[in-house]
Amino acid sequence: MKLGRSVKGIAIAAVATLTLAACAEESGIVENTSVTAAWNQAFYSFNQNTTNGNATANANILYLTQQSFNYYNDDLELIPNTDFGTYELVSEDPLTVKYTIKDGVTWSDGVAVDAVDMLLHWAALSGNFNQGEAEYDAETGQIIPSDDVYFDTVAIGTGIELVTQTPEIGDDGRSLTLIYDEILVDWETIFTSAGLPAHIIAQRALDIEDAQEAKDAVLAAIQNADGAALKPIADFWNTEFDHVSMPSDPGIVVGNGAYIVTDFVQDQYITLTARTEGYVAGPQPSIETITVRFIPDPLASVQALANGEVDITLPQATTDVLEAAQQLSGVTILNEPESVYEHVDLVFNGEGPFSAAAYGGNEETAKLVRQAFLTALDVNEVIDRLIKPLQPNAEWNQSQIFLPGSPGYDEAIAANGSEAYGQGDADGAAALLEQAGVATPIDVCFLYGSNNTRRVNEYQLYAEQVSQAGFNLVDCGSETWGSLLGSGTYDASLFAWQSTSTAVTASEATFRSNGGNNFTGYNNPAVDALYDELKVTFDADRQREILIEVETILWDDAYGITVFQFPGITIHNSDLGNIKPSPLSPQFFWNYWEWTAPADAE
Repeated sequence: MKLGRSVKGIAIAAVATLTLAACAEESGIVENTSVTAAWNQAFYSFNQNTTNGNATANANILYLTQQSFNYYNDDLELIPNTDFGTYELVSEDPLTVKYTIKDGVTWSDGVAVDAVDMLLHWAALSGNFNQGEAEYDAETGQIIPSDDVYFDTVAIGTGIELVTQTPEIGDDGRSLTLIYDEILVDWETIFTSAGLPAHIIAQRALDIEDAQEAKDAVLAAIQNADGAALKPIADFWNTEFDHVSMPSDPGIVVGNGAYIVTDFVQDQYITLTARTEGYVAGPQPSIETITVRFIPDPLASVQALANGEVDITLPQATTDVLEAAQQLSGVTILNEPESVYEHVDLVFNGEGPFSAAAYGGNEETAKLVRQAFLTALDVNEVIDRLIKPLQPNAEWNQSQIFLPGSPGYDEAIAANGSEAYGQGDADGAAALLEQAGVATPIDVCFLYGSNNTRRVNEYQLYAEQVSQAGFNLVDCGSETWGSLLGSGTYDASLFAWQSTSTAVTASEATFRSNGGNNFTGYNNPAVDALYDELKVTFDADRQREILIEVETILWDDAYGITVFQFPGITIHNSDLGNIKPSPLSPQFFWNYWEWTAPADAE
């Protein structure tokens, strides 16, 4: 999942302006065509695999600049990308998968994409070289460098950490074979790309000029477990790809995808230009440039569409947004639920009111306080006032794992105990606090996106609801809320998870004790054990049973509360062709190579 990671955010808006001219014969690019897109959150990292960079706002851009072995279409089918390379299940016992980069695939600077790139990707995502524990800057969300080797990855808990043997390189340096310690049901979605350019990282981190020598140094560092070399490599991988404007180092924007970043202005826009030479790693697009404008205000993105400044937008849906869109002519409105769900999470670690540490280590007291807070919330009021005007049939999403309508959802909500919460029962909440013996009012620092209209409205509703039970909701809203997740600077958070795959174990990184998406400090050995079982379970019925067991434990622990599935409103210029939004990230960007520009009016 991404906070939106989407993303950490929700991926919410994009837009396009196009003109048509002569076709470039070799690449298929139509010269002088352009698409301008608007998104509700600014791009800020070229590395989406760190805890800081894992956001849909980043993933959308990187989908255009990085290729992979497979991708999802709008029907949620996993499509192999044989232009980039192939992957083969060599053995089921032990689980062995071979990845081979297609001959001729290059980075945008002309250097070949090869097995060393994949090897570094494995080293970073697996965490097998990590030492010590990570500490993070409370303001930036970035990892604080230490004396240890530490790759700050969100991939822990996805299964790649179970490749503990150093993978074998073959096929003249183009293939990498991964051997897992145990069989994994979601093996096909665990390791899907070549990651970041190894030569760029080693050139900068190890002060090596030649690209091949740099790759050789990465290979030696990993194969020899050379901490002295891996430390600067990990430090560079962790933070040096984080940028809020055009990097001065051209190596940071090097990619292996259809586009490269050519302009980037902080808090305004990012522009990508198609690679007209040397790109063979995937479907060939026709649009020459794509510019993504950063427009946090959903109504402003619709106004940009009305002004002809953009051609497609996926703004956060409100009644005002829908009404404004319906007033426009020459646009198409697609109104479908997204695979994004809103939720409130409570923080279990630190000294806050939901942590046992606040009560001398008394877990039961902390649990009663968490239960009281969730009991005081009234999710139906939020849905009635903010969501039903857009989707009259909207209902409370009562599952932490299953989306409404998906197999297992009805069984999960019948068993998970969620009905005990979210009903605005102030008296019941107060009784729980009395049982806990905790003095009121209880301050709760509440993190949310302060530049997001709907979340501001949600915060105000929640603040009033919980005040009646003895909680004082402190406004800890921030425009940079995504970078603060997991920082220990708040007690509860409001954001949404964006699904990125249909993997059975997709939720593991969030709820496992050491999961890369675990921002709450939640730690339950029973949940960890269930995910251990899930990863090796191929029977669909048992898979659902395991996930429902996880569900039940999460609600019993008062982990947090889910609220609603996002109503999705994609609005685009009707002359912009082949827009097919997907419920998964990267949503309508998924088929950028099929986009067609309207004919030049001149």
